Amino acid sequence: MAGKSHKTQGFEAALSELEQVVADMESGKLSLEDSLAAYKRGAELLQACRVRLDDAQQQVRVLEEGTLKAFQIAGDASQS
Repeated sequence: MAGKSHKTQGFEAALSELEQVVADMESGKLSLEDSLAAYKRGAELLQACRVRLDDAQQQVRVLEEGTLKAFQIAGDASQS
C-alpha cells in the first residue's frame, strides 16, 4: 500500500516529507537502522521530486513552443 501513496503524493507533499526526513537525520537522534531507512526514503522522495520537476519542465517547453509558433504565425500573417 505504501507504493500507491508514493504515486499519488503531490510534489509539495513529497518535498515536505523530504525536508522532514533530512531534519530527522540531521538531529542525530536516529538509530543506525532508522538512519538507513530514512536515507532510503529520502532518496526515493528526491527521485520522485526530480521526476515531477522534469515532467513540469517538459510541459512548460511544449507550451512555450506552441505559444512561440502561434506568435510567429500571427507575426508572419500580419507582415503579408
